[in-house]
Amino acid sequence: MRKPSKRVGRVLIALLILAALLASPYVFLNDEKQPLDAAARASAPGEFIALRAGTTHYEWAGPADGPVVALLHGVSVPSFIWDGTFEALADAGFRVLRFDFYGRGYSDRPDAAYTTECFVQQTADLLAALDVHQPVDLVGVSLGGYLAAAFTDQHPAQVRRLVMLDPGPSAPAQFNSAIRLLASPILGRYFVTAFGNVMWEAGQRADFFDPAKMPADYLTRYRAQLRYRGFKRAQYATMSHLRSDGLMELYARVDAQGRPVLLIWGREDKTVPFADHVTLRQAMPHAEFHPIDAAGHLPHIEQPQIVNPLLTEFLRRQ
Repeated sequence: MRKPSKRVGRVLIALLILAALLASPYVFLNDEKQPLDAAARASAPGEFIALRAGTTHYEWAGPADGPVVALLHGVSVPSFIWDGTFEALADAGFRVLRFDFYGRGYSDRPDAAYTTECFVQQTADLLAALDVHQPVDLVGVSLGGYLAAAFTDQHPAQVRRLVMLDPGPSAPAQFNSAIRLLASPILGRYFVTAFGNVMWEAGQRADFFDPAKMPADYLTRYRAQLRYRGFKRAQYATMSHLRSDGLMELYARVDAQGRPVLLIWGREDKTVPFADHVTLRQAMPHAEFHPIDAAGHLPHIEQPQIVNPLLTEFLRRQ
């Protein structure tokens, strides 16, 4: 039998080195090493409730008899993204509910399809489980703005007023390009598992027009959820399943329902570009629109002295 040539040996060594280089970030950059169990949740604020797809972390604030306002967060930052707004609306007399979507924060990370229907159903299940049967005001930021509109489209009788801050995805071309990049079963999963944390943490900084406006503990609290198994899988599944096809038709249907809609957008938003508001407003011509100067993707954090009064006044209208 002929022995393998030196060239074959060198190729095999090169392939092994390449495999090791590819595997290194997959192994060493994966921080998901802890289960999200009772011990992990012991220090979390708020409460937990079992819903049909998993346990959901939620918090209430404000008077028990106040009008109910539900706050929906975006694609990766859990409900602490609403800290200032949560307190401001509660102080204004509203009964304010915030919660973590599945796969984020302290809510379960079920092995499920993280579709629009999944998050809309979670919202409906939570309201029902908490005995909230009257129409509520929905306030969503980024992806949460889109999900608030999707909930309103599917459950119009349960929504009194709708507020969207820098809603996404509002640019079909850019969004579909991103999900095509991540949709490969092999490359997408590898990229998210190996580099997802680095990518998402960089994205948090990019959400702010003025980095000094990022709260001091923002990244520390963001990183906390990355320790628990299932976060990256949920992020990958969300990006893989969400589509912007028919998005503007959805916004147009919500606009046609005739309820009051408030649209707020940071002029310096680079995450969901400010220019995208033109297309969205064409679909929702009856929405009240307020651009916020010197604010990026999170105007309620960068300019709370402007956004919180806008929210309070809008939600108090008869």
